[in-house]
Amino acid sequence: MLTIIHGSDTAASRKYFLDEKQHSPDALLLDADKVNLTDLAQIFEGGGLFGESKYIFIELLITKKKKSSDFVDIITYLENHADEHTIYLWENKDLDIGTLKSFKKAVQRPFKLPQTLFVLLDSLKPGNGQQLVKLFHQTIESAETEMVFFMLIRQFRLLLALSQTGESEIEELKRMAPWQRTKLEKQASLFTHEELLHIYQQLYKVEAGQKTGGLSAPMTSVIDFLLLEI
Repeated sequence: MLTIIHGSDTAASRKYFLDEKQHSPDALLLDADKVNLTDLAQIFEGGGLFGESKYIFIELLITKKKKSSDFVDIITYLENHADEHTIYLWENKDLDIGTLKSFKKAVQRPFKLPQTLFVLLDSLKPGNGQQLVKLFHQTIESAETEMVFFMLIRQFRLLLALSQTGESEIEELKRMAPWQRTKLEKQASLFTHEELLHIYQQLYKVEAGQKTGGLSAPMTSVIDFLLLEI
């Protein structure tokens, strides 16, 4: 069986990939940069017991090999051996329909972030603490708290960057679609630059405390307090 693990919830998809690897006998983790038909043939058709099933795990094969000349041949080869062997491909993003259609026999295992997370991010504004806490707890019912915290940091980093007139623009803003940027600019205008800087500094302190074990309360409670203070 060939399984493609992908989606916006990279924490959950990564955990699933590693759990499957841990529970697979003699699992082989292959380097996507070095995967080629010769090595795959050696793995699937080389020495070993006749009919022995292999467990193959490859990270970012599609991302790293999609533009290579042998990509289609590699995918075809993997699919041709998927009935006798177990193959997992992990990607750290959502794969588009066109890419997924290039696989004829693969099973998809998508991991998507809950819609409430994006509602939470869009609802970040002064004086909206109670609603933010409610959305936060709805979101962590189906997403890791650490992932939600990471997205909060990212959102305020973007808002802070937009509030800094005259500063060089960060790369993430340069790559953003016009409608996304306009939406963020409108949200950033709800805060003063000083407010955004203070919130970002608080997030940084929480992140540092999480890494060093110095938080005075559970992570969810700390985020609750932070959201209420916005």
